[in-house]
Amino acid sequence: MIWRRIRELLGRRIPEPDPDAIWLYVQCGRCGAPVSVRADRRYDLNPHESGTGYVLIKEIMDNRCFQLMRAEVHLDDHYRVVERTIEGGRFLSPEEYHQLQGA
Repeated sequence: MIWRRIRELLGRRIPEPDPDAIWLYVQCGRCGAPVSVRADRRYDLNPHESGTGYVLIKEIMDNRCFQLMRAEVHLDDHYRVVERTIEGGRFLSPEEYHQLQGA
């Protein structure tokens, strides 16, 4: 708590967690560029045809070679990932993404 206040005083605000955000971390299959994409669960999800859960379809483009990647993520009623597929790239863990960002 005290560190947060010190950072605020120094002008470095700590972002609050966003409960509506679903983050996807991917790597381009052509050039290897890491990309993070924020989806909003209030607006970007569609109900699953089975009547339970949701589907997120996101088209993603990196800023290096501009290849288009298509991600499809199936989530349960509690917004947990059940299944995911991607064309033109691969999914990354948040740790892998941050490691590639630093390289």
